[in-house]
Amino acid sequence: MFAINGSTNTLTVCCNKLIDNGPETWLPSFPSSLIFTGFLAEILSMEEMKVFSVKVEDGREGQDGKPSVGPIYRNLLAKNGYPPPDPDMSTTWSLFSSSVRKHSGNRMLGWRKMVDGKAGAYIWKTYKEVYDEVLHIGSALRASGAEPGCRIGIYGANCPQWILAMEACGAHSVVCVPLYDTLGPGAVNFIIDHAEVDFVFVQDIKVKELLDPNCKSAQRLKAMVCFTSLTEENNAKASQLGIKAYSWIEFLCMGKKNPHETSPPQPFNICTIMYTSGTSGDPKGVVLTHETIATFVYGVDLFLDQFEDKMTVNDVYLSFLPLAHILDRVIEEYFFHRGASVGYYHGNLKELRDDITELKPTFLAGVPRVFDMIHEGIKKALEELSPLRRRIFDFLYKYKLSWMNRGYKHKQASPLADLLAFRKVKAKLGGRLRLLISGGAPLSSEVEEFLRVTCCAFVVQGYGLTETCGACAVGYPDEMCMVGTVGPPAVYNELRLEEVSEMGYNPLGNPPCGEICVRGKTIFSEYYKNPELTRESIKDGWFHTGDIGKMLPNGVVKIIDRKKNLIKLSQGEYVALEYLENVYGVTPIVDDVWVYGNSFKSMLVAVVVLHEDNAKKWANLNGHTASLSELCSVNQLQSYVLSELKSTAEKNKMRGFEFIKGVILEPYPFDMERDLVTATLKKKRNNLLKYYQAEIDALYQKLTAKK
Repeated sequence: MFAINGSTNTLTVCCNKLIDNGPETWLPSFPSSLIFTGFLAEILSMEEMKVFSVKVEDGREGQDGKPSVGPIYRNLLAKNGYPPPDPDMSTTWSLFSSSVRKHSGNRMLGWRKMVDGKAGAYIWKTYKEVYDEVLHIGSALRASGAEPGCRIGIYGANCPQWILAMEACGAHSVVCVPLYDTLGPGAVNFIIDHAEVDFVFVQDIKVKELLDPNCKSAQRLKAMVCFTSLTEENNAKASQLGIKAYSWIEFLCMGKKNPHETSPPQPFNICTIMYTSGTSGDPKGVVLTHETIATFVYGVDLFLDQFEDKMTVNDVYLSFLPLAHILDRVIEEYFFHRGASVGYYHGNLKELRDDITELKPTFLAGVPRVFDMIHEGIKKALEELSPLRRRIFDFLYKYKLSWMNRGYKHKQASPLADLLAFRKVKAKLGGRLRLLISGGAPLSSEVEEFLRVTCCAFVVQGYGLTETCGACAVGYPDEMCMVGTVGPPAVYNELRLEEVSEMGYNPLGNPPCGEICVRGKTIFSEYYKNPELTRESIKDGWFHTGDIGKMLPNGVVKIIDRKKNLIKLSQGEYVALEYLENVYGVTPIVDDVWVYGNSFKSMLVAVVVLHEDNAKKWANLNGHTASLSELCSVNQLQSYVLSELKSTAEKNKMRGFEFIKGVILEPYPFDMERDLVTATLKKKRNNLLKYYQAEIDALYQKLTAKK
C-alpha cells in the first residue's frame, strides 16, 4: 500500500500533523522515500459508525394473512416525539406575509426579458412589490366572484405570475390547483372538471389548448387571466364559451379599483389539490392542507439548523422543475419563508446553462437526468484534455475523494485540488453554487460521488412523493456514507418497511428490505373525490409508497426497486422493470432504456436510446458513416448493444429471465413532446407501449421465430 524507508518517528510526526491539521499539511514533513497512495487515511484510526435515525418501535412478523413489518424509524431530532410546531408558521399565507414584513426590500422573484429573441439580464421584484401585486390580484379574484374554498387553476411554465396567482389564492383561502404546463388537453379537461375549477390563470401559449374544443370542461370556467395578454382570436373564442377573459394588466387594474380585505386561511383549510402527472390512467388529486405545507417548511428549518453552513437571504434558487410538481413548490415556499431569491429559467431547458451563467445560483434542484447531463458534459470536456492533464485530474479526484471518505468536509478535503481542477467545474455552474439536490428518482452512486467531489458544493439526494409533501427522507451534506442513499426520515415523518412476499423482500431479514411506508405530519389528507384509492394507499395511518427500500445499518434508506412496476412473465417469474432499467442504464452505449415484458411472453425486450458519442465511436471503429438515425437499423449495432446489455447483466449477477433478448434502437431521447415522459422525466409506460407497439410486436415475432 505504501513504502517507508525511514524512522517510525517520522511517520508518527506526519500522522499527528495529519490528524491535527487535516490533508495537505503533512506534505513537507515526509521524506522523499515515503510514497503516499491515498490509503494512509485508512490506517489512522477507526471511528464508530454514525447512526442517522432512531428506532422507536420494533418490527413484527406477519400474522393472519398480514405482511411482516419492520421497525419504525424517526429522525434524530424527533427521537422523543415530533418537535412542537411554530405557531407563527401555520399556513402558507402566514409564511409569505411574515417574510414580507421582515424582508420587504429583498429580491424575491427574478425573470429574463426577451429582447430580439434573446434572453436578457434578470429583472427582479422585491418582496414588497410582490406583496402589493398579490393584494391586487386577490382583490380582482373576489371582484370576479371567487369565494374562499373555490378552486383556481394555474396553467403554465414557471414565472413570477405563477407565484403571484398562488399567493393570491393563499390570501383569500382559495384552493390552488396547479396544472403541468406539459399536460395535453385530455388531462387539463379532466382536472378542470374533477376539481371543479372556476377560474384559471394561464400562460399565453397555453390559451389555445385551454380553448381547444376537446377541452369541454373549459365551458364551466367563469374567468381566464392570461399571464401576459390575449390575442383577439382567443378573446373571441373565450367569449363564445361564456368565459370572461383578462390580460394580466387588466386584471391588476380591476383589483386596484376594487380593493378587498384578505381572508387568510386556517391551518386545516385545503391549500392545494396537486394532481400527479401519472404514468398511467387519469391524474390523482392529492389534497394538501396549509398546515401540512407549513409543517414541512418548519421541518426544513430544524433540519438545516444542525449544520455549520446556514442558508441566508443572499441565497438564490434557479427554478426550472415544474412549479406544479411538489419538489419545486416546497423549495420555493421555503425560499420565500427565508427571504431569499428565486430566479426562473427563460423557458428553454436546452439553454439552461445560459440561465445558470446569468443568474449564478447558489442552489439547484433537479431530477437525476439533469445531473446525468451535467456529469456527461464534464466527462466530455475531460476527454478533450491532453493525456497528462487527464491523469492529473484523475489523481486529484482520487486524492480529494480519499479525504472525503475519511470524513473531511468537501471544502477541507483538498483546497489544492479545488484550486487546480475543480474550481473550473464550479465556474461552469455559475461559480456560487452551494447545494445540489436530486429527487424524483434514484441518482446513480457514480454520478453522485463525482458531483460531490468536483462541484465544490454539497450534493444530496432526497426521497418523497406529492403525497408526502416533498421529501420524507433526505441525505446529509458531507456524509459520504450516504452516497447512493436518500438519507434518514425527515423531521416530521416516521418510516418503516413492509413485506412484499412476491418479490422476496423481507423487512425483518438481513438486510431489511420492503415497501416504504410513511406516516407523520406532512402526509396528504386524501385523494380528492377518490375515497377507495385513499383507503388502498393509507392503511392504519401508513401511506404505502409503492417504492422498495433497503434500511442500512446506519439508519438511512436506499431505494432499490419499484413495487408498482412489477410484472409477471409467462413462466411465472416476477420482474421489476424500473430496477432493470437502472441496472441496464449504466451500459456505456445506452443513454436511456425502457424495458418491456408482459404475462403472455417469456422474454424481455427493450427500447434503447443510444448514447450519441459512444454510438458514433462504435460506427467509426466499424466503418459506418451513417447518421445516428440510420445506425439504429444496422443489425451489427443491434447485436453489439445486446452483447453490451448481456455483459451488464452478467456483471450484476442477474437471473436469466432478466436478460434482454431483443432491442429496438432509438436515436432520440424519450421526450414530453411525444408524451413519452412526465414533466419530471418519469417514463409513461402506457404511452411508450402505444408508441412502439408495432415495433415490439414485430420484435417478438422475430424472437419467437428464432426459437
